[in-house]
Amino acid sequence: MAEILIIKLSALGDLVQADGAIRDIRNFHPEARLTLMTTPSYHRYMERCPWVDEVFLDPRASRLHLPQMLALRKRLKQKRFDRVYDLQQVGRTRFYYRYLFPPTWWLGDAPGCNLFLERPDDVCAADHFHNHLQLAEIPTSHTLHCDVSWLADEVDELLDRHGINPGFVLLIPGASATHDVKRWPGFGQLAERLIRNGRQPVTVPGPAEMEQCRSIPGKMLVSNDGYLDYFALAGVARQAAFVVGNDTGPTHIAAHLGGRGLALYGGHTPPQTTGIQHTRFDWLEVADLADLTLERVWAKVTSAIGGDYE
Repeated sequence: MAEILIIKLSALGDLVQADGAIRDIRNFHPEARLTLMTTPSYHRYMERCPWVDEVFLDPRASRLHLPQMLALRKRLKQKRFDRVYDLQQVGRTRFYYRYLFPPTWWLGDAPGCNLFLERPDDVCAADHFHNHLQLAEIPTSHTLHCDVSWLADEVDELLDRHGINPGFVLLIPGASATHDVKRWPGFGQLAERLIRNGRQPVTVPGPAEMEQCRSIPGKMLVSNDGYLDYFALAGVARQAAFVVGNDTGPTHIAAHLGGRGLALYGGHTPPQTTGIQHTRFDWLEVADLADLTLERVWAKVTSAIGGDYE
């Protein structure tokens, strides 16, 4: 049996964008054992992925930490991979190609590898994977059309328990703690406008957004012992009539579930480089999210969900 390795270390939104490429690689190697190399933070996420047989954890130790690098090299050599698809394509994985792996067939951006292709700065990951896999003559039926429905839990009981009715709007007001510029400050006002017009706003905060979401009118979904995980978040997003979110992993999960929504971008990242154009989501882009008015967002929301609103 052939042993195939796919490398995708992080981050959440990037893992979501890679789902279609991973599925196409799986379909191209139907009889092979497919291993996904990722970091501990995404272990549970990728264990659930139906296209993967095994998850190989990379602790991402410093490349200057020789004992850990040698230990990782030993683990990799024991696996005897026949092919490696590097979907991370960063300095770390180029280092791995050069120093940690025995000679093997490699798709990536490491100089000297079998199928070399650099990703242009203005191209999203999904488009780059599409171009790169075509070099390997791999059909890309799913690469541009990711579907992470497998991620979603059934949440009917959760929604019933919290009195959440069909037609609710999911708000995703958070973003990485290191990217405050990705946070639109108008979610509280948007929630108030939704309530006045008969729509339930719902938030599903992560640990960093608990206080923020408590200040937003509407329903905040949490578990008895803390916040909900990504599986429950995906389940809620799948049942939402509409989603409004910042440029953050949970928004990209929602977008790749096939529903409708609106993603908000400041001047930090061009929307087309995030792959949002390959989903049913619309987007608004401004230089500074602090200048994005409620009226612009409201016009997009009401245009999408229909009905008469003030």
